[in-house]
Amino acid sequence: MAITALLIYLVGLAVAFGLRTWLQLRRTGSSGFHGISGEPGSLRWWAGISFVAALVLGLTALALAAVDVAARPSGSTVDAAGLVGLVLALVGFAGVLAAQTGMGSSWRIGVKETERTELVTGGLFALVRNPIFTAMVVAQLGLTLMVPTWLSVAALVYLAAAVEMQVRLIEEPYLLATHGGSYAGYAAVTGRFIPGVGRRDEATLRAG
Repeated sequence: MAITALLIYLVGLAVAFGLRTWLQLRRTGSSGFHGISGEPGSLRWWAGISFVAALVLGLTALALAAVDVAARPSGSTVDAAGLVGLVLALVGFAGVLAAQTGMGSSWRIGVKETERTELVTGGLFALVRNPIFTAMVVAQLGLTLMVPTWLSVAALVYLAAAVEMQVRLIEEPYLLATHGGSYAGYAAVTGRFIPGVGRRDEATLRAG
């Protein structure tokens, strides 16, 4: 199960970041990669670093389990939790790809404050404001159920925390500054990661 989880993770990362970057470059002439924003040592910078570190930790957890360095579930039988985890991992990575595709040319890794892209509110973005991050956490939850080690649990918790930092400190301030009232209205009716949960008060956003 650990090897299966590791393969899913590697393929998921390769497609979600590698293939998607290549397609973006081919279609728009830009890779869409802006790296880590903010001055080194700032909260914005640490948010970006934490997100990258969370992905590396997730990969490390699965790699160590695959070579029997980290403890894996005993026995060779695939239990119910592992099967549920497999489904969640596949659904999660499929959700990442669907949300990325839905963004079209607006897809980016990181932000560039001077750049203005179209505000995407359709498809999965009509359900939640950050479906890519939601799907990533779902995928990591699935992988953790497949390989339930302390390190994989830590990777899940760290990813969830890193996503919160990335969205609150980088993505949302950028989108509000770029799209103003359009984003404020969108955030007022759409949940942050879960439908209906984390909606923002429009008047407060506009004032801020």
